[in-house]
Amino acid sequence: MATILVVDDELGIRGLLSDILSDEGHSVELAENAAEARAVRERMRPDLVLLDIWMPDVDGITLLKEWGAAGLLTMPVIMMSGHGTIDTAVEATKFGASAFLEKPVTLQKLLRAVEQSLAKPSPRPASGSSTNGSGPTVYRMEAALLHDAPMPGAGIAPMLSPLPLGPQAEQSFDLDRPLREARDSFEKCYFEFHLAKENGSMTRVAEKTGLERTHLYRKLKQLGVDLTRNKRGTTV
Repeated sequence: MATILVVDDELGIRGLLSDILSDEGHSVELAENAAEARAVRERMRPDLVLLDIWMPDVDGITLLKEWGAAGLLTMPVIMMSGHGTIDTAVEATKFGASAFLEKPVTLQKLLRAVEQSLAKPSPRPASGSSTNGSGPTVYRMEAALLHDAPMPGAGIAPMLSPLPLGPQAEQSFDLDRPLREARDSFEKCYFEFHLAKENGSMTRVAEKTGLERTHLYRKLKQLGVDLTRNKRGTTV
């Protein structure tokens, strides 16, 4: 699997992308600005970079140009932006980006962009002309977005008792409590049961529960489910 550097000034996006990519088996490095990204790039050569365009100190396009001019653009770079246009995407690929993701990013498009970028040959620093006239790879947003409003009642009321080592189909609940708390308690138990049953495979849990994986990740985090607890090396 690959070593991926995620550069974004929003903590929530860095955390969610890290969770998703780690679950796919990748090793993830994080940076919240261009200075940290430079330090990581100096220390190691990542196989792929996910780079936000709008950052408070140095924007992503400037950093991309800087790496290209210094001969450091030896890995594919996927640009990300919540305010991008097709012109932004064209500019990004002009300077060596392999793809452009519009935020909020869906899981499906993220994983597709990562897979396709890793399969491409290492980029060469751009000379200022467009890449083979083929234009940018632009992944547009769909449903199941990273920036959805928090689900009501998220993170309230833990389960009454933690799950034992194996999945347990029957649990006891205190019904003498507000509906929202009871529902959250049940949902946490429900997802932990399926995570244990499927050995931590998010793909199979998503299939069993009928949730798109981006929704599933967000729901588990909001309920306070430990995503590492039920993993046994299986990330199908």
